[in-house]
Formats: sequence, structure tokens, C-alpha cells
Amino acid sequence: MGLLLETIGKIVPVSEDWRRKASDYILTLTMPPWALGRLLDLAVDLAGMRETLYPEISRKRILLFAGDHGITEENVSPSPKEVTAQMIGNFVSGHAGINVLGGRNGAEISVIDMGVDADLSHYGDQILHRKIRYGTANFAKGPAMSYNEALASIEIGIRTALEFGDTTDVFGTGDMGIGNTSPSSAILSVFRHCSVAETVGMGAGLATERIAHKIAVIERGIALNQPDYNDPLDVLSKVGGLEIGGIAGAILGAASLRKPVLVDGFISGAGALIASKLCPVCVDYMIFAHRSAEPGHVWMSELLQKEPLLDLGFRLGEGTGAAMAMPLLDAAAAVLKDMATFQSAAVTQSEVQI
Repeated sequence: MGLLLETIGKIVPVSEDWRRKASDYILTLTMPPWALGRLLDLAVDLAGMRETLYPEISRKRILLFAGDHGITEENVSPSPKEVTAQMIGNFVSGHAGINVLGGRNGAEISVIDMGVDADLSHYGDQILHRKIRYGTANFAKGPAMSYNEALASIEIGIRTALEFGDTTDVFGTGDMGIGNTSPSSAILSVFRHCSVAETVGMGAGLATERIAHKIAVIERGIALNQPDYNDPLDVLSKVGGLEIGGIAGAILGAASLRKPVLVDGFISGAGALIASKLCPVCVDYMIFAHRSAEPGHVWMSELLQKEPLLDLGFRLGEGTGAAMAMPLLDAAAAVLKDMATFQSAAVTQSEVQI
């Protein structure tokens, strides 16, 4: 647990001094007060994280963690688990949704095998091989993984963020794992102390009549494993996923570097909840990229007190929502760097006030 504790010890709150400096500076720019609304809120956030009025955010990277789930044995997903490994090939070939949207928005994509239930060694250095085990166990019949495996998943996520720290200004989280909305719903239910029915949606397209079965399976798993909501590693090990642990670790790693991390959708939200329970201060560095179409995502936003930047009805995962939000960070930083002040533009401030 050394790396986890060391990383948590390095995470500090964002600078309120730099947030104030950014807010004051924005009021000198040639526009009515806060006329660009939430884009200016984002600019203030970036200034506080990076401790500068001119945050550099050009180098972007999506960390896409992949793993399989034993809970798919319970028929909770419309797709077979083999699709996870097949999609790794799609990522490597550059033709998946995240490749298209990430590439369009200037992001590098790193695929990390945390626990895909297949031998992926033939991909060589095209992916990062960090496999802990070949998929989690079926948490409807027992713990998804051991406590040490849960810890390992988080520390791998931390190491991954640190590995790319010198070449990345903005991180985004992504996921791939058939069946992973089930552990995400379970994690949310445990931390929110609510019924599973409030957290479960159609996932990758589950038919409406099968959602009740999915709810029952998750309820059975929680009742059987009795995860301790006061211990996020216990929750992760009993009802979580290896890629969810990787996402949690990546968020902690990014926060320790004082770098923003765009949290994708529902699965990434589960990782964000785990990270927040391990280190509440890391929430300062999270930016919720979008509002997922999964109904439980609204509760994740509420628990973490984060308002998503976009609402496009996405439910693909992979980091696609994070990729789509990246241009907003470019715009926020550009306002601070490139917009004229009233003084520099020789504009009388009262003429543009509202």
C-alpha cells in the first residue's frame, strides 16, 4: 500500500489564491462580467489546479483501462464477454469510437490491459500489459477479487498516470469491459446507501424486460458480499472491477501531479467515487466531462458535487465523453491567454457592461 499512501500524501487542494487571481483577471477582459458563463468557471478551475493564469493544456491523453467481469455469467449484458478482447483489436487498429473522437480532439490514446480474459501478448507495445488476473470473479457468488488485487489495480492506475505525467497536461479516463455497468451500479448503491433499482440502466443496450433481472443479480451480490462502505478497497474488491480500480488510481495520480482529469461517464464515475473515498481532496482535480445516459450517473455527479460539461446522451464509454470535452478546456485556457483586457484594447469598460 506504499504507493497509494505516498500518492495520497502528495495531493493538496487547488490553489484558492490562483483561483482568485484568475477571477479578478477575467473581470478585466473585454466582455460583460462572466459573459462566457461556465467556460470562465472552467478557466478558474484550471488556473487553480495549475497555479498559473496561463495553464498549458495542449498535451492530452486518454487512459483507457480494460478488464472483464465474471458477473456476465449472470446474463446481465446483451454482449458476450469476448467482445472486450475484440474491442482491444479495434482500439489498436484505430477505428473505435474513442480513436475517432480522441484523434479529432487531439488526444493520445493509451490502452491498458488490467484484466481482459484473453491473452493479448500479440499486441506487443501497442497496448500496456498490466494484467492482474484474467477477469474478475462473479460477484453474485463471492468477491470479485482479493483485497490485494484491488489495491494492485489502483496502484497500477497511479503508476500509469505518473508514467505519462511529463508528457501530459490533461488526462481523460476511459474504460472497456463487457458487463462493467453492473459493478459500477453496485459501487454507487453501496456509497449512496440507495436501492440498486435507482442506479441501474440499460448499459450496452439491455432489453427493458431484462433490467429487473440485472437489478436482482446486483442486489444478491451486495447482500452476499456485504461490502464495507467505509473501506473503498473493500467495496472495490467485493463488487468492483479491475478497470474501475485503474481509473481510480489514474485520478489519484493525476491529482498528485496537480493536473486536471476529465472523468468520462458511468464507469469512470465509479472509479471517481472510489478515488474520492480514498482521498476526498482529489475531487478538486476532477472535471466531469459529460452526463451519461445511464440513470445512475446523475447520482455520481451529485455525490461528487460536479456539474458535467456536456449532455449529449452518450453511453459508449471508452473515454469518448472525455474526448469531446477536451476542446472546452482549450477554449477556457485560450480566453485567459489570448483575450484582450479593457486596458490593452483601449476599450472603455463601462461601454461593454451589462
